[in-house]
Formats: sequence, C-alpha cells, structure tokens
Amino acid sequence: MLNIVLFGPPGAGKGTQSQKLIARYNLVHLSTGDLLRSQITQGTELGLRAKKLMDEGLLVPDEVVIGMIESQLANNTTAAGFIFDGFPRTVPQAQSLDALTQRYDTGVSCMIALEVAEEELVKRLLERGKTSGRPDDQDETKIRKRVTVYNTETAQVASYYAQQSKFHGLNGIGAIDDIFGQICAIVDQHQPATPVADSQAATDEVKA
Repeated sequence: MLNIVLFGPPGAGKGTQSQKLIARYNLVHLSTGDLLRSQITQGTELGLRAKKLMDEGLLVPDEVVIGMIESQLANNTTAAGFIFDGFPRTVPQAQSLDALTQRYDTGVSCMIALEVAEEELVKRLLERGKTSGRPDDQDETKIRKRVTVYNTETAQVASYYAQQSKFHGLNGIGAIDDIFGQICAIVDQHQPATPVADSQAATDEVKA
C-alpha cells in the first residue's frame, strides 16, 4: 500500500492537494475533519462533543480519532493506499497509526508537510470563513490558537517521521499545480516496490 501523511497547519492547502493525490494515485481519503463534521451534521453524541471542542480550537481526544481511523482501515483492506489528512496530529497518534497499519501488513510510506507562515494562514482561513460557515474560520483569535496548537504539539510529529527518514517539508505558498508536482516527485520515491522476482517466477512458470 501507498500510505501518505499530508501534514501542515490549518489553511496550508492540505484539502486541495489531497483531492489531486487521490485522483492520481487512487487512494482512499481519510480526513478526520471530514469524518468529525459528518458526525456533527448527523447530530450524534460524538458530533456534539467534537463540535464544542472544534469551536474552541481544541483537538478532539485521541481515542475518538483513532477509533474512526481504525474503522476506515478495516473497511478498505483492498485499497491501493490511504492519504491521511489531519492525522496524526500528535506523536502518540503517530505511534498508534504505526501500530494500526502494521496490523494490516502495511505502514506509512511518507509524510509531506506543507509549510506556510502564520500571517498567510490567518489570511487564508478568514477568507475561507466567508463561505465555509465554520465558526473557527471566522474568528482570528481562534485561528491563531489553532496555529499555536499546531506549532506546539502537532509539529513534533515531523521529528517523529524524520527519525524514520519519511519526513519531507515543502513550501506551501505558490501555484497549486507547482506544489502538486513537487509532492508527486516525493511520493513516487516512496511507491511500494514491484515484486520483480515473483513476477518473473510467474512468467517462467507460464513459459514452462
């Protein structure tokens, strides 16, 4: 499987690039934000709990997020791979993701981080807030709090993947297609190796 962790602070462009990666590599999109918002729309107990935390710019508890991720992995065992958007957000989550993927005989292929300055992020999110309807995109104080949470907690995940030689940082400011091209160049380096020996053995068997 090709499993990509797409990383970056709120407003870095992860959603846009995720859709392009999904189309190119036929991946299953796992966005914890989308999963949570679906629960909020349905008005479930989980959704109401998550909404309160998200509106305050806080992270949702690990056990909730990890449970949703595990459910998605279990329901897509034949997928070509996954793109994790907004997850993992802490080192314990990254460790849990490693454990989860290992149970499915796979693992994280690479982590790509879109790096954008705080002022640009605030500008982008306030603009997005005009159409998104999300309270946390319309309040500059909440936006800056989310960025602070990212910088103090989530960014530590970069070091975790760097220790595994899986971390790649990219400038998240520029033309969307240019950034996408740089992402693809990285992803292609981490494509699962084709089992050449097995393929050759199968070919020889047919010839025999």
